[in-house]
Amino acid sequence: MDTQSTRQAIDVSGVAAPAGHYSHAIVTSGRLLFVAGQVALDEEGNLVGGTDAAAQARQVLSNLRRVVEEAGGRMEDVARTTLYLTRLEDRGPVAEVRKEFFPTPPPANTLLVVASLAAPEYLVEIDAIVALS
Repeated sequence: MDTQSTRQAIDVSGVAAPAGHYSHAIVTSGRLLFVAGQVALDEEGNLVGGTDAAAQARQVLSNLRRVVEEAGGRMEDVARTTLYLTRLEDRGPVAEVRKEFFPTPPPANTLLVVASLAAPEYLVEIDAIVALS
C-alpha cells in the first residue's frame, strides 16, 4: 500500500498573487483542499471595501470561491472555515455576507477577533478546508 501523499499548489487566475511565502491553495492526494487566508484584494492587488467590513467580506468570499472553483470544487464542498476579524462589531454584517456564499448547512467555522491582520487596512480574512470529490 502506497502511503506517500502528494501535494499540488493551485495557481488561481483572477486573484492577486500571494504576497509572501504561501500558496493560495494546496490539493492533497487525499482530495482535501487547504485554502490560505484570503483578504479583500482584487485581481490587481488593490484593497476592496475600504473600512466597510461587509464589503471586504464579499471580496474575501469571492476570492475564496475562485480558489475553490479553480481546484475543481464548489462552495458547497467547503467543510470548514476560520474567520478572522479585527473588530467584533463586524461579526453581524460579515455573517450576513457569508450567508450569500454558503448554502445550508454552512461549513464549520471558527471566529477569531484579532488585534491586526497582515496589513492594518485588512478587516476580514477567511481560510478554508474543502472536501473535493
